[in-house]
Amino acid sequence: MTVTLGVHASNPSLYYLARLPYLDEELAPLGETGAFHHYADGTRTGTLLAEGVIDLGGTGSTPPITAQAAGHDLVYAAVSAPRPDHGALLVLESGPVRTVADLKGTTVVLAVGSWQTHLLAKALHAQGLSYGDDVTPARPAGGEDQAQRLRDGEIAGWIAQGAELAAARSGGEFRELIRTGDVITDRSVFFTRRDFATERPEVVAAIAAALRRADAWVAAHPAEAAAIAAEELGGTAADWQSALVALPWQLEPATAGFVAEQQEAADIFHGVGFIDRPLTVADAHLPALEAPVAAALAKAV
Repeated sequence: MTVTLGVHASNPSLYYLARLPYLDEELAPLGETGAFHHYADGTRTGTLLAEGVIDLGGTGSTPPITAQAAGHDLVYAAVSAPRPDHGALLVLESGPVRTVADLKGTTVVLAVGSWQTHLLAKALHAQGLSYGDDVTPARPAGGEDQAQRLRDGEIAGWIAQGAELAAARSGGEFRELIRTGDVITDRSVFFTRRDFATERPEVVAAIAAALRRADAWVAAHPAEAAAIAAEELGGTAADWQSALVALPWQLEPATAGFVAEQQEAADIFHGVGFIDRPLTVADAHLPALEAPVAAALAKAV
């Protein structure tokens, strides 16, 4: 059997695993081989799982919630440790926006449907404001310079991550109105189909071990990892290295505590109409998967 993992540039663990030998090494004792399906938009992960194109994927916190709301029968497999410095909502230092409340009536650029939606929706909710009603969320278009749009006053805020955030931080023109870790845990989330998780938990555990080994490689080789990202994705190696060293590179089983974090997000999303029905996130939690994943992660370090 060939096990296929979904890979997109927004999930760093999978991005680097696809360039390393660890998946096949972990699957070989089980008689399995590994393959990677590359795609650009992480919000499609739930659909790709449901269609059988991939067997496991990884995103931020929002896509599995929207996938569950769309009726996909998914199961959480593993999560990263919190990523407090993964991203930030930037505003112009010399501009009029000084608080989250000042965003009312403005446009904020973000990757709609990603963890960035969770960040903005929760930050607004805490101030009695509504995502989509009080603020206009706008997707970035190809070729747009969001930093310049902030300077020009075209937008009031921009949620940045990775090398772009590192570059923006170095210039001194922008202020972090919302730091990711001040609002959400912003975990990297890995999930699969229920049938795959229940029938082959040992394969899910082996994938978790491979991801853990890839994470350890990046943590030990940040300059080399940064050079790869800069060459393939753009930006400078220095900015990528700053972004990579800010990540925890640590995986954990998906526990009831994580499910509670996701339930809070799902409730906010339903309240503002981002998803069209209430969810019980615990339906996507498979407690029996925790022990084999934890054991595999412990052996992988």
